[in-house]
Amino acid sequence: MPPRHPAGSSITYRVTHLAMTERPGYGYPPRPAGAPATLLRAETPPLWYFLALYDAVGRDYAWDEMHGVDPDTTRAWLEDEAVEMWTLLRQGWPHGFFVLDARAPRESELAYFGLVPQAIGLGLGNFLLRTAILTAWERPGLERLGVKTCSLDHPRALATYQKNGFEVTEQYSRTRTLLRDHDPAHPTD
Repeated sequence: MPPRHPAGSSITYRVTHLAMTERPGYGYPPRPAGAPATLLRAETPPLWYFLALYDAVGRDYAWDEMHGVDPDTTRAWLEDEAVEMWTLLRQGWPHGFFVLDARAPRESELAYFGLVPQAIGLGLGNFLLRTAILTAWERPGLERLGVKTCSLDHPRALATYQKNGFEVTEQYSRTRTLLRDHDPAHPTD
């Protein structure tokens, strides 16, 4: 069966920007139950590593835009000291990741966040999100933490961000051409 949205087709979706302007009142979450989990910061991660996690987390949600960005631009972004990439490892393999981009003065963006498909439903999402949020707020002088999501992301993404302290600041529709096939009804394994 062909994909519902083949590569090269245009797709319209809704983008939502969210922000918080003060550190939330909750503390760091306890480690998830079950198999031990480790959260590690990737020091100057290679481009292939970022793109592998980007694809593993975002393939089912039409994350393909970074494949249209010049590799040298993405490498420079990853190597910037104000950009932090963190990986959640469990059972010896990555279960999810997040990237914080604090290049703007007194601001940080939760640029990327998510779990690989095999880790969804294991109770790791809130652990990873709250850890990402509180890690961002550790930066001295931070006044605003932002994140954006869209209608192509996980169906609970917007509500999860709001539940954890983000407030909607802007919404708009956008259209783009897909670089890869996208069929939300048939996620990859």
